[in-house]
Amino acid sequence: MEAVEVEARFDTHGRVTPLKFVWEGRTYLVDSTGRRWEDAQGQHLLVMIPGGQVFELLFAPLERRWYLRRTGEGRALA
Repeated sequence: MEAVEVEARFDTHGRVTPLKFVWEGRTYLVDSTGRRWEDAQGQHLLVMIPGGQVFELLFAPLERRWYLRRTGEGRALA
């Protein structure tokens, strides 16, 4: 996983919704969010960008940092 910049919204219940993220110098808008789960690392969220590419974002609250893991094969499309 690599650290990334994420713009997100937290609702009044603390539920986070990523809006966009910056990866390899490019900004990707989040079209939709899917499965979410929490473990010792933090809050994991599957997000889809335009073109159907899916990524896993992890919010590590103790570090106050976001991390990204690509899912599947290939690179993200612009």
